[in-house]
Amino acid sequence: MSLDVVIQMDPIGAIDIEGDSTFAMGLEAQARGHKLSYYEPRHLSMLDGRVYAKMKPITLRRELGNHVDEGEESVVDLASTDVVLMRQDPPFDMSYITATHLLEKVHGQTLVVNDPAHVRNAPEKLFVTEFEGVMPPTLITSDEDEIKAFRKEYKDIILKPLYGNGGAGVFLLREGDQNLSSLLELFTHLYREPIIAQQYLPDVRAGDKRIILVDGKAVGALNRVPAEGESRSNMHVGGRPEKSELTKREHEICEQIGPALKERGLIFVGIDVIGDYLTEINVTSPTGIQEIARFGGADISSLIWDAIEGRL
Repeated sequence: MSLDVVIQMDPIGAIDIEGDSTFAMGLEAQARGHKLSYYEPRHLSMLDGRVYAKMKPITLRRELGNHVDEGEESVVDLASTDVVLMRQDPPFDMSYITATHLLEKVHGQTLVVNDPAHVRNAPEKLFVTEFEGVMPPTLITSDEDEIKAFRKEYKDIILKPLYGNGGAGVFLLREGDQNLSSLLELFTHLYREPIIAQQYLPDVRAGDKRIILVDGKAVGALNRVPAEGESRSNMHVGGRPEKSELTKREHEICEQIGPALKERGLIFVGIDVIGDYLTEINVTSPTGIQEIARFGGADISSLIWDAIEGRL
């Protein structure tokens, strides 16, 4: 089976080929004989119901500084392709949401991964609220009094933007910290949306685990340990990756959410677990598959393409 595969992503020349999951997925598609093209979200258009993009054919190689050859740009109707991988990074803003609406127009003819309608309806920090008994105590609000009452009950809390990503704007407030009002002023200035207050989980010092699910099944995990003096475990802010296996509790969480992911066409998903709690379900542009492979884990790129080809 040779497929016409299109990747919607950020500029391909600037990616980190040692850590970028999209790059690994592209290499696997290429190895299977699929034809690859790519475009940036700003080149996605719709005219009279026809969704198209200005794109370039690409050839990938694992060679630092020389990882991609780009062909001549042309305008392609996305309905004429087989697979579109929606892989640009968040933020999950109105631009991102608009892209899901446009791609939804072709999803019946072309397989869009992940399903754009369900990506739109499953923002990372809200989707997790649909599953009972998996989250730490969590408040979503714009009401300052509610946040202060939440803090009074749970003492140490995390504040973060509802649609943030990559650890940006995440603050740990200890019980005696006097910066809450100033932080709420800052959040109000920067964001129109509600914010999240969440009970701080001391287990994060042992790591924030990224678990990858493919078509609803857990296939690999990576522990991310925060740097000294840092409450965030994201690797780009100094988090240290470690080899990891799933615990019994983590298997239970995956079994609870897995059927819903599969039903929604969310083929490639990354979840974040701290201790016994699920904190996020990442469906926009999950990462971590190269790091898992380097620790001897599953070839997740191959499993993703098995799932895509199976759906076709």
